[in-house]
Amino acid sequence: MNLAFLYTLVSVILMSAVSLLGVFTLSLNADRLKTMVLYLVSFAVGALFGDAFIHLLPEAFEQLGFGIKTSLGVMSGILGFFLLEKFLRWRHCHIVAPEEGHIHPMVTMNLVGDFIHNTIDGMIVGVSYAVSIPIGLTTTLAVLLHEIPQEIGDFGILVHGGLTVRRALFLNLLSSFGALLGALIAFFAGTHAGSMAAMLLPITAGGFIYIAGSDLIPELHHQTELKASVIQFVMITLGIIVMGLLTLLRGG
Repeated sequence: MNLAFLYTLVSVILMSAVSLLGVFTLSLNADRLKTMVLYLVSFAVGALFGDAFIHLLPEAFEQLGFGIKTSLGVMSGILGFFLLEKFLRWRHCHIVAPEEGHIHPMVTMNLVGDFIHNTIDGMIVGVSYAVSIPIGLTTTLAVLLHEIPQEIGDFGILVHGGLTVRRALFLNLLSSFGALLGALIAFFAGTHAGSMAAMLLPITAGGFIYIAGSDLIPELHHQTELKASVIQFVMITLGIIVMGLLTLLRGG
């Protein structure tokens, strides 16, 4: 087996394992979990916005330029997730707030967005290892540290959207296998993998902006107490700060 591909395979397995971070919540009682999830959703808002504006869009501008191609990619991501949510609501959702046993469309939307994002990460890691093993290793480290805050937020979204903890863990793990798909695409596509990943960057950014802005922030407004609102703001800011700090791994 090609050594670069072997390193890539081990790396994406480690990246997928990060999706199981939510297992630490299994020991929490229902009330504590419910409180924590609301703050995780707040963190997810900051992480999604931070990922879109601090990581994905700058990378898209670097890869695709500042022309209309990048802008159209972002708008296609927003419109695509708008249509996806419309379809899901039309098929399944006839109530506004999640209830027990009811799965909110944000769950599917987040899983789709996360799967695409993980696919991009897998392609980037695969291309990096194709260049050299050291570059692949540093890229894997950057992606792993980048994934930890996002996966924590994703888990909060899935539980808040109506999934049980165990089902949220399982589906989050499934979406993480996008990294394996991306690695396989990079392996078989060779030199074309980089351009394919670049085209997906603004689309994913648009999807994350839509999810955070249209689905998650309105959920946070259901809590109107001053203390809860302040904590929400702090958690959103923390999510942005964490994503910002991760740029240090790339030298800014």
